[in-house]
Amino acid sequence: MTRSTQALAYSRPSALEHTRGGRLLGLETSGGLTPVGAEAHPRFFSGFLSSPRAAARGLLAVADVAGARYYQRVPGRSLDPVVTGNGDRLRFESFSGCCGVYARLDVLEDGLGGAGTGHGTTNVDVNNPLREALSRMTGDDPLHLRVGPDELAVTTVGGSVVEKKVPLPDRWLRGFAEAQVASAGFDLRAELTGAEAVRFLRSLPRGGGNASRGAMWVVPAGRTLRPTTRPVPGAVCLPGPERLASLERVLRDATALRVYGPPVADGAAVSSAWEAVLPGMRLTLTLSPEAARGFSGEGGVLEALATEEAAEDAALVSVLLAWEPRIDPAELAVESGLPVERVRAALTRLGTAGRVGYDIADAAYFHRELPYDAGRVERHNPRLVAARALLAEGAVTLDDGPAPAAPAAPASSVASVASGERRYQVRESGGVLSCTCRWWADHRGRRGPCKHALAVRMARRAAVATVGGAR
Repeated sequence: MTRSTQALAYSRPSALEHTRGGRLLGLETSGGLTPVGAEAHPRFFSGFLSSPRAAARGLLAVADVAGARYYQRVPGRSLDPVVTGNGDRLRFESFSGCCGVYARLDVLEDGLGGAGTGHGTTNVDVNNPLREALSRMTGDDPLHLRVGPDELAVTTVGGSVVEKKVPLPDRWLRGFAEAQVASAGFDLRAELTGAEAVRFLRSLPRGGGNASRGAMWVVPAGRTLRPTTRPVPGAVCLPGPERLASLERVLRDATALRVYGPPVADGAAVSSAWEAVLPGMRLTLTLSPEAARGFSGEGGVLEALATEEAAEDAALVSVLLAWEPRIDPAELAVESGLPVERVRAALTRLGTAGRVGYDIADAAYFHRELPYDAGRVERHNPRLVAARALLAEGAVTLDDGPAPAAPAAPASSVASVASGERRYQVRESGGVLSCTCRWWADHRGRRGPCKHALAVRMARRAAVATVGGAR
């Protein structure tokens, strides 16, 4: 597994302090991007939180996920949460070490007392002393939040006084992108009141990992959810119920629990999202299809990465982004002159670089810039790398006759791919690819295309480009 070391530098540790004016929660920032470019310690917000206790517990929940491994629980260092200022809200995001749980706390305008925020994305320091201090908060006395350094902060001559170095695996970055793609296909399936949410979540089984027991399914029943033995229509997959433990942090303040998921198809385990509605805030946990299966291998972004058209479209769309809290593909289509579907593909590609996320509650994308190497996901994606190698080796033979004169492939076509000592048949029917390899037999397209199908798709696009260029 490819990984690098991420260095996070802070001017001082984050802390919860008692001042003459009350409590001050100072969250220190590391390097990040803003509308004016890269900044060492960007400052996004300074103001009072409307619901201090809920905000503290929500931030702790995000930090819980950052430090957790829900499968093969081995000690490891967590990466500090990412915060994005979108003008009218702050978004705190994290990803579990096992790449199976994505967490986000959205502190909305009402939660910020109506105050606006700056724009940009960075990491924030959440250290153990801060976690202990936040855990001891019980009342809702006024709490001033500062995201970024104090205007009078003084650093040492040598620069930053706090530095953290943590491993940053490629699969962790891919997981961020895949979770966004999965979420974009979710719909609201159920909504429970705060009291029913408490009863339901406390009734769930607990244990050390759920990989051996498979996925659990629940179905709306009156005002609550009940377990079901099979994935009937309207059911929601709950893979690894112990992975919702972080929601218990905020149950005291939750007014509702919203559950999202894709339509039930063939009964296979799928992702789901669980959103606790808090005063002026939302805490969302998105779960991978299995406790033993991280988001990084889902393959939902491969089609967008495999086409040069999407790369060019993404470059155009990216200059139109401005840390908007809601991105409307239709408006971007008008501004860019691209069809809406090409804009959506471009947003998917930008998501692989950490430049956009997806908010299920708003059913909209949002702009952020993860403070990591944006090109690593594409350069090191195993299936994409393997598909490009097959194409470069001339391993793909298009058996469906002359190259098509339009981007769409024939209604039904066959190609062959030589891989190792074997030759695989890739069939495309109605735009859906299938392959004779073991990957396809195991997953039937539920985890994206195999490397052979991806290579065939790339070969056909190259053939179309060649024909178009010859005219």
